[in-house]
Amino acid sequence: MHDSVEKRSPSSLRRARFGWCMYDWANSAFATVILAAVLPVYFVSLVPPQGVVLPIIGGPLTPTALWSYAVAGSMILVALAAPGLGALADRTGRRKLWLALLSVAGSFATCLLALAGPERYLLAAGLFMLANACFAAANVFYNAFLPALAQGREMDRLSAQGFALGYIGGGLMLLLTFVLIRSPGLVGLTSPAQATRLGFFLTGLWWLLFSLPTFLFLREDMVPPTRSNAGFQLGLRSWWNVWKELLNYPDLLRFLLAYLFFNDGIQTIIAVAAIFGKDELGLGTTTILACFLMIQFIAMPGSLLFSRIANRHGAKNAVLLSLLCFLGITLYAFRMQQAWQFWVMGVAVALILGGSQAISRSLYGSLLPAGKYAEFYSFYAVSGKFASILGPFSFGLLAQLTGSNRLAILGLGLFFLAGIVLLLTVNVSRGRQAALEARI
Repeated sequence: MHDSVEKRSPSSLRRARFGWCMYDWANSAFATVILAAVLPVYFVSLVPPQGVVLPIIGGPLTPTALWSYAVAGSMILVALAAPGLGALADRTGRRKLWLALLSVAGSFATCLLALAGPERYLLAAGLFMLANACFAAANVFYNAFLPALAQGREMDRLSAQGFALGYIGGGLMLLLTFVLIRSPGLVGLTSPAQATRLGFFLTGLWWLLFSLPTFLFLREDMVPPTRSNAGFQLGLRSWWNVWKELLNYPDLLRFLLAYLFFNDGIQTIIAVAAIFGKDELGLGTTTILACFLMIQFIAMPGSLLFSRIANRHGAKNAVLLSLLCFLGITLYAFRMQQAWQFWVMGVAVALILGGSQAISRSLYGSLLPAGKYAEFYSFYAVSGKFASILGPFSFGLLAQLTGSNRLAILGLGLFFLAGIVLLLTVNVSRGRQAALEARI
């Protein structure tokens, strides 16, 4: 299925795998500082306490609802462009080029968040939407290299190593930002807000600089171009074309649908956890950042733990275990009343977060036919990130209609239940055999 793995020399393959893992180190700074821990809390401080009224959407929108809509808006951009870009990259063999272009654009947009001063919440939302769209789209082309670099159980291991390295890299960048916010005078700044904006600039720089080994060691010829002659298309038509191809691989399709639902819950928990802690438990920025920092370093061994679980009990069972744990976390979050309970939840999330994502990524890759990596991983991103439209939108809508973040986060449990039911219908062995027999 993945002949390119055997064709690489041992030294070339080691360098390529190192370069591939380094991108997780690089872009995880964005995931921790911008997407999860710092920008959501800072964004709340920019929005007027009484909320804002926006054209079309209406209002007044609470800070939580406005942030959720910004996340959803950025994912709409990815949903429209990713399948067409993935098909183009597969046909032309230009996966690394698109990875580099999107990484550079996303890192620059992240750096520009340093300009989002007091009351400039629309600028912050716009730059975040651009950066997050580039972050998500770049992962399409990054993930497309995974089936060419490893296969079988090695794929689970490499995917988990990438996530583990990413948690360390993201954790170090978050630690640096945390130190700056706590002691802005160390670098000649006068307020935590100024230090926060400096942290945004450094996060974009981190993403760009540590991506360089990826661009150096990964080669375009590691994944040969497909022989498809389909024209380049964006929007709904590109979705339809990939969807028709997915119908030929029913177990792959079922896994993708399951992933749509359970990743919806996972990504929404990540996106709203900081705001939930601030609004419902009255946690300060320092406490929230410290908790996210703890999550980063506990998640690293958690990723490797789930790699071992997958190796012993199978990737599908490892993912199912993580989803049952996440279902319990939503129930726990609904009942949280004390700050220490937020820390307990953080430990639980840390132990399963990286493992669920790493094994899902490698399990999906093992079901792909050769020559369609970027195109099908684009649909993986779209299913995951389109779910990230539905999840934050649903959370924001429930929070707006009910006035309760607790009811909104309890509703996320339905996404995990749906994902579990669909994943139980996937026959992994049959799906892998169908990919082996495919003629591209």
